[in-house]
Amino acid sequence: MSKQNYMKLSGLEPLIFTPNINFVNIGERTNITGSKKFARLILNGQYDDALEIALDQVRGGAQVLDVCMDEGMLDGEFAMVKFLNLIASEPEISRIPIMIDSSKWSIILAGLKCVQGKGIVNSISLKNGEEEFIHQAKTVKKFGAAVVVMAFDEKGQADTYERRIEICERSYRILVDRVKFNPQDIIFDPNIFPVATGMEEHRKNALDFFMATKWIKSNLPGAKVSGGVSNVSFSFRGNDRVREAMHAAFLYHAIHHGMDMGIVNPTMLEVYADIPKDLLERVEDVLFDRREDATERLLDFAETVKAAGKKEVINEAWRSDPVAKRIEHALVKGILDYIIEDTEAARLELVNPLKVIEGPLMDGMNVVGDLFGEGKMFLPQVVKSARVMKKAVAYLEPFMPLPEEGQEASSLKKILLATVKGDVHDIGKNIVGVVLACNSYQIIDLGVMVDAQKIIDEALKNKVDIIGLSGLITPSLDEMVNVASEMERQGLKIPLLIGGATTSRIHTAVKIDPVYSGTVVHVTDASKSVPIAGEAISEETKEAYRLQLKETYRQLREEHEAKQSLKQLVSYEEAKANPVEIDWSAFEPVKPKVLGRTVLENLDLSILRKYIDWTPFFSTWMLSGKYPKILEDPIVGEEAKRLFADAQSMLDSLISEKWLSAKAVFSLFPIQRKEDDAIVFGPTGERIATFHFLRQQGKKGKGVPNRSLADYLHPVKTDYLGCFAVTSGLGMETKLAEFQAAGDDYNDILFKALADRLAEAAAEYVHELVRKNYWGYSTEESLDNDSLIREEYPGIRPAPGYPACPEHSEKETIAKILDLENTVGITLTSSFAMYPTSSVSGFYFGNPESKYFGLGKIAEDQVGSYAMRKGISIEQAERLLSPNLAYTPSSTLANTTI
Repeated sequence: MSKQNYMKLSGLEPLIFTPNINFVNIGERTNITGSKKFARLILNGQYDDALEIALDQVRGGAQVLDVCMDEGMLDGEFAMVKFLNLIASEPEISRIPIMIDSSKWSIILAGLKCVQGKGIVNSISLKNGEEEFIHQAKTVKKFGAAVVVMAFDEKGQADTYERRIEICERSYRILVDRVKFNPQDIIFDPNIFPVATGMEEHRKNALDFFMATKWIKSNLPGAKVSGGVSNVSFSFRGNDRVREAMHAAFLYHAIHHGMDMGIVNPTMLEVYADIPKDLLERVEDVLFDRREDATERLLDFAETVKAAGKKEVINEAWRSDPVAKRIEHALVKGILDYIIEDTEAARLELVNPLKVIEGPLMDGMNVVGDLFGEGKMFLPQVVKSARVMKKAVAYLEPFMPLPEEGQEASSLKKILLATVKGDVHDIGKNIVGVVLACNSYQIIDLGVMVDAQKIIDEALKNKVDIIGLSGLITPSLDEMVNVASEMERQGLKIPLLIGGATTSRIHTAVKIDPVYSGTVVHVTDASKSVPIAGEAISEETKEAYRLQLKETYRQLREEHEAKQSLKQLVSYEEAKANPVEIDWSAFEPVKPKVLGRTVLENLDLSILRKYIDWTPFFSTWMLSGKYPKILEDPIVGEEAKRLFADAQSMLDSLISEKWLSAKAVFSLFPIQRKEDDAIVFGPTGERIATFHFLRQQGKKGKGVPNRSLADYLHPVKTDYLGCFAVTSGLGMETKLAEFQAAGDDYNDILFKALADRLAEAAAEYVHELVRKNYWGYSTEESLDNDSLIREEYPGIRPAPGYPACPEHSEKETIAKILDLENTVGITLTSSFAMYPTSSVSGFYFGNPESKYFGLGKIAEDQVGSYAMRKGISIEQAERLLSPNLAYTPSSTLANTTI
């Protein structure tokens, strides 16, 4: 299927309904009619707190956010616009598409006028006749949104299979034939009604929905199907165990019949495979109306079901299975205890140790890979499986015969992975390597800071099938372009996978794909790497896949160029004339109690532990949810608990055995603002440095400023600014070497993830000390860790390389002022990555009006000003600012390094 036949939505990031997307979860808790907490906050005017609910939904895995403001005591239009504008200022939320949900057309229209990206309107229907339906559809089309169409007409809601398909077909033909609506932007809601109510007319509610869904997908090309899943279990309110099972079973079968998306509360969802068989049988009897007494049997059974937690029972029966099944069980469960014994038994049975690897071991890992791909295993479990696999392979290595000349030692496909030159971050790359290794790939990991020529040389030497490049910081984007250009220049045709935190599909399409004629594909996360790798190297699909990607990326480039030409930017002078409005007449800068540099040696790790924000830790392991709620999540909760217990145990050892140490350095100094720069003065009044800040240039609505961090500094008086750096990575190498020597990926990744969390915790802890003691502008502050995580304190600590100040080279000035290498042992790479990797640096702003924001795209006039102020060439400035440029520079960004 070509890209034009995919449904496309977007917030700040695209959501394209490719065949790889099994189901899209719509976050429901920002619907005022569905969440008492959200309703209370909105009605009380606590919009910032309501925004936290939206953030929880996104972090909990919502791919689309449903926003509804239908409440009799509320000005729905005002509330919708205000909340959507707040969402637009929060990049983590606004990256996903918005569903504007209302029964009032005026509210939908107000939302359409301010929502960014391509969202969904929920909903329109034929209930008031064709004229209104067509008018509303044309309006939605004009705004470029997708639309949910209810199975509802002038006679009422569709409550049978026949009525569902009749209304949906009629609606579809009007939309496609008369309104010329894009079929891929039509989403039908064929009505999910309760089952097991005791009423005869409700017996086929679920079955009719399944069959209508299947009919829609077969007969109305391009259309999607959605619905509110919790409706199906309405009869069992109060019995969460039964409701969870009903939701999971309904969703499982609805997806198999073609349901694409839906409003699902993940806290009310059991894992389908884990539903007890006796309960599942009764639930499915009801859903499919298989027995006359199905409702009575489920009601009787519900009385016996309790929602008590499940106890894990240790069962050793698997030890009596054949050796291949024992190896598979050990791999799936991550059990190390017997793997040497079983591997030796397999070696004696198969004689050739290579056959053990390519036989039972790889068969077992293929099961792991399949379970992970189906969502039945989670990343921490997969990494434990890889640890078992590595232990078995390490045992077999002394028995392996040397390959004859010209003969490959293994038939496994080879993938070379590398973090590019200038970058030192590798957790994500290591996770991808583990997942691919679980799916029959041989991994050659070159580590970090790998230059282009070494990547190419090693790829040719090892005859690899795929090259995977990773990077975390924005300068790595240009280095990836450089690697791709060199691969093209030297005639390589090896598929190239691009991944990492700062990479994106659009950057891959615009900057990397054009310079390499081979397959180039952006990989969003580890779980996607397996099918992508398979298609990229399969003899049957690789050429078609390459051509399809080339066409997809060509279209993306054209769309990007069109958007850039339409993007409304103001001149730099206009932007400077629209700063953040602060009443400076009522503001007196607070002079820090301690000016100059302060070094904090050997930060107490047991104190830092209390400042850890655990939510990003779980995200590292691809477990979606906010801590501590994630520990009780019905889908990932059990695995999250196990992972959290392992983390606590390692933290205990890490602290008591001093596996690493942490240090901090910061400096508070007087500054004088000069437009968008801050001139820094030393203790005796001498000028020691200048920080250069950037300003938003996007055209803003009335009363919305073009922000710069400089706006939070007094325009006339001497003000004060701080900069800091912390690291918790000192001494890590020894322990990491132990884990790597043992082939223990799980503890290797766990240790790195904890070190990163401790670095962020150190940044939080030291910032608190500065606010209360060293600067002293918030001496009475008393906040718990949750309040610190929510940043309820005055002031901010933005970091170079992040949205408000994305230009990484400002770290050089911080490094100079703080003498980082000598004070805390931090060095910068050529691309301004910090080493040790578990390090954080940034600025301290004390103004209570200061807040975080995203810079967005900037124009040539600001780039020229920045280059002049910084004393560098235009070309250098363009390379430093390349991710934020709203234009294509005349000088190529390829074949250049910073």
